[in-house]
Amino acid sequence: MRQKERQLPGPPGRGPGDAVRRLRREAAEIRAAVRAAPRRTVVAESLVCALAAAFGLIPLLLIPPDRPVLAVLEALWAALLVAARRGRPVAAVLGAFPLLMGANVWVLAVVPLIVLSATRRIAPPRRAWRIVGVACAALGGLTVAAGLFRWETLPMMLAENSVSAVLLLLLPTLAGTMLGRRRPLVDLLRERNAYLEQTRTLTAAAARLEERTRIAREMHDLLGHRLSLISVHAGALELAAARQAPPLAGQVELLRTTAGTAMEELREILGVLRRTDLSDETGGDRGTYDDITALVTQSRQTGGGSVELVWSVPDTIEVGARVRQAIHRVVREGLTNVLKHASGAPVLVEVKGTDAGIEVYVTNGVPRVPGDSQGGTSSGLAGLEERISLLGGTFGAGALPDGGFRVTAWLPSHTTNGPVSAPSEARAHAGSEALPPSPRPPSGDGDTWRPGSNPPLSAQTLTWPRVLGAGCTAVLVVLPTAGFLIVLLVMAALG
Repeated sequence: MRQKERQLPGPPGRGPGDAVRRLRREAAEIRAAVRAAPRRTVVAESLVCALAAAFGLIPLLLIPPDRPVLAVLEALWAALLVAARRGRPVAAVLGAFPLLMGANVWVLAVVPLIVLSATRRIAPPRRAWRIVGVACAALGGLTVAAGLFRWETLPMMLAENSVSAVLLLLLPTLAGTMLGRRRPLVDLLRERNAYLEQTRTLTAAAARLEERTRIAREMHDLLGHRLSLISVHAGALELAAARQAPPLAGQVELLRTTAGTAMEELREILGVLRRTDLSDETGGDRGTYDDITALVTQSRQTGGGSVELVWSVPDTIEVGARVRQAIHRVVREGLTNVLKHASGAPVLVEVKGTDAGIEVYVTNGVPRVPGDSQGGTSSGLAGLEERISLLGGTFGAGALPDGGFRVTAWLPSHTTNGPVSAPSEARAHAGSEALPPSPRPPSGDGDTWRPGSNPPLSAQTLTWPRVLGAGCTAVLVVLPTAGFLIVLLVMAALG
């Protein structure tokens, strides 16, 4: 009984069908890479390939070569190698050496660019040198094979091709490997720089949080205890005044409620100091019409003078929480200054809403008793100026010609996390209404930069001049290649 012979499959990759499948797979990978690449990269590469082809073809119209068909094919082959240098750098280097013996001398200008760009993408560098060595050996073998029938010209051909190999293959490879080594080093330096910057930012944030926690603890231990005592004694005094001096009961009640409000505000401030995210401040009910009316009423009861409020903010204007908080601070600081420096003077509080933003004015007249001021350091006005500038607004405070005083501020309706610029019209309007800003005390430990000293360095330690300067050696290596090409092309044009 005869057994059927089984036909074993041949080794893979040796049949014509396998070669066709490999070519199809390669074409599919190329199409996928082109589709995945950014459009800008595809356009730039297309332009580079078109320029390479034009540089090899246009001179042929002016200076016809001996073998025009071969010269045209060499120009097209050079353009194909330019396109392949990014995705197939090894194939681009191995396919470039036959151009050194071709009939089209103009494509020689493209060869070093192909080799430099391809070897830059081959890692490790010794692999690039091995590939270039193979290309030089193949060039030598091709030169010997071409000179077998012309022994008298073989030494000259070997000398010419040796010089071409050194200048058009070896020197561009040296420059390409140098640039290839620089790229990972630059990436590593950028990564370390980003890590150090992030570490510095986190360290500074931790230091700020620790300092704010310490300040909050001190304020809680000192001010909290004092305000609690004031509130307790004010409550006892209110009971005694209700029995013995009823006309003073209202003033004592105001003292007790003020102490309670101060305790609540202290708790809010302590909460803000202990939070790491200050993008959304507490006190969402601050800066409203009811809140400003309460401030005006409280100031009227405490100072005894006339305090008027003009509120003209339309309901259609939406005011952010941070802006409302700033409105409350401006009005409160203005009324507090009136009580300290011009007690009993008439006061006008104006809050106006416009399309550009919110305008706040606190204006007082001449005090009843000139010179009756408790003094101050202007730290409140300086703090207001800083707060409003961070919100993107403008602030001003100063004396009026008739002897009064005005505090004015312009605020945008909505703010972002960073400082913004006020519109030019609103800034001009606020500048015409505002008076010279209050003097700001010099900061002892804030800004360390002073005029005349070197400004702080940028966070971007690795700047473009330094990156470009690191490649100067590679550029110097390519200079002999450029000189050789210029001489070669000039000789071709004159010949």
